[in-house]
Amino acid sequence: MKAKELDKKFDEGKSIIEHLDLSKARRPNQELKRVNVDFPLWMIQSLDKEAKRLGVPRQTIIKIWLAERLNKSATV
Repeated sequence: MKAKELDKKFDEGKSIIEHLDLSKARRPNQELKRVNVDFPLWMIQSLDKEAKRLGVPRQTIIKIWLAERLNKSATV
């Protein structure tokens, strides 16, 4: 299928999913990079308490809270 035909189909609101190779699809800026951060013990304990309350891993709490803070800073 030519790009012009694909664009037309998309613009008409028709599904183009069968024409895409999703095995190679990537979301920009979503690649993971491991970092090491040292926290004081009291922070670890507080993070673990909140993680247990929500039933999620500690890492999830850290990611969510950092994302919320960064989003808030970006809108100011």
